[in-house]
Amino acid sequence: MTAPNLIDTYIAYLRDVRRMSPNTVESYARDLSLLAEFAEKKEQPVDALQRQDLETFVRRLMSSGLSPRSVARAVACVRGFYRFVAMERRQDASPADDLRPPRAWAALPKFLSLDEVDQLLAQPDTATPRGLRDKALIEVLYATGLRVSELIALRAGDLNLDEGYLTCIGKGDKQRMVPLGHEAADWVRRYIRDGRPALVARKSSPWLFVNARGGALSRVGFWKILKTYGTRAGISRDISPHVLRHSFATHLLERGADLRMIQMMLGHADLSTTQIYTHVLEARLRASYDKFHPRK
Repeated sequence: MTAPNLIDTYIAYLRDVRRMSPNTVESYARDLSLLAEFAEKKEQPVDALQRQDLETFVRRLMSSGLSPRSVARAVACVRGFYRFVAMERRQDASPADDLRPPRAWAALPKFLSLDEVDQLLAQPDTATPRGLRDKALIEVLYATGLRVSELIALRAGDLNLDEGYLTCIGKGDKQRMVPLGHEAADWVRRYIRDGRPALVARKSSPWLFVNARGGALSRVGFWKILKTYGTRAGISRDISPHVLRHSFATHLLERGADLRMIQMMLGHADLSTTQIYTHVLEARLRASYDKFHPRK
């Protein structure tokens, strides 16, 4: 079996046998694509790489700017892949058996300032159906902190605009209720009334937010939309749906929201995941100290 076929077979195994989520399978496929490119540059098949080669691969991932968490995921993927190859070939060991990821550290979340959020929200042309859709999309994302997969999976019946909340299905197929502000609700109403009918004129769709052909909006499609508006707004830093999710949580915490309430809205199973935002509390504490302590 050739190296590309080995990778394809492993991805199919993760999808059909291990029943991993589509997002995880996509991430693993991307990691193994990087591994295949690395092997090609060394003019070796992937299954001929040795432990020293894999350590070099990991170092290159680290130097490329990937976060420690992304590198750790790639290392886990590589270990699983070579374990799968060894199992298929009835071998006792693989070159990646004790391959270890770099030591992870808690990275502070990237988030936008209030001014940057305002600039971003001002970009869509709401005189057009697409602009209305994009305005409603970004308003809902910033108002709720949903994951992008949760956002694009929304159906019209998931929103209670009069009561100001929506329900979504998060990780582990867990349903949760998230408040929705008046501003976001108003833009969704306008989109449903004036924008969505033009986009689904030729095709019915169960999804609230649809693409230009009336079909489901994809993760990549929304990422491109956000990237375009970020550039127009003059926001120099990288912008993504997750950056807006971080902005939602950070701005709430800055204004005194309870960390456990933020945990519930974000759909975090463990409070420790939400505690990455406590850097905001530390900054507020420092500012208060500097402002009020008589001998600062």
